[in-house]
Amino acid sequence: MLKRNARQPKALKVSTGPTLYGLMAEFDDAEALLAAAEKTRDAGYKQFEAYTPMPIHGLDEAVGYRGTRLPWVIFGAGLLGASGMFALQTWINLVEYPLNIGGRPLFSWPAFIPATFEGMVLLSAFAAVFGMIAACGLPRPYHPVFNAPNFERASVDRFFLCIEAADPKFELKQTRQFLESLGPLAVSTVDN
Repeated sequence: MLKRNARQPKALKVSTGPTLYGLMAEFDDAEALLAAAEKTRDAGYKQFEAYTPMPIHGLDEAVGYRGTRLPWVIFGAGLLGASGMFALQTWINLVEYPLNIGGRPLFSWPAFIPATFEGMVLLSAFAAVFGMIAACGLPRPYHPVFNAPNFERASVDRFFLCIEAADPKFELKQTRQFLESLGPLAVSTVDN
């Protein structure tokens, strides 16, 4: 007798429309945004971001920005480039192609300094550029905050604070009330 493998069909996931990315509050000056960011951090929100038309002193501390590991990656790449270039020149001059020029020793390390420096600079620059691209999540031609009303003014004269729906403390009604208590010009939803 044959056993039949009775498989149940998988349920199809049906999209019912845009999903919520977060809530966006719009402010008209930098001081209001800075105060709102501090209150948001103090309220326990972790996944929020501020968008401004210019750098604002103290905003990175207000949003709880932690430093990046990129300087250490660049330093490591520089050490790797310098030691790799020095090792390459040592191997070439001692093992692969030894030349006695003008009676100098085969291991004449002062002559290796310019190429060693250039190897360090080259790998450091590559690590800085590609590390920055990776850390910023580039290329990213689209971001959900572009859907927010008036967000095009973020590069002109408006200041925005967006609390993401992925935040563990995010509850739509309570978060909206919290943002409205900060005194923004408007609070809007941001769809994915």
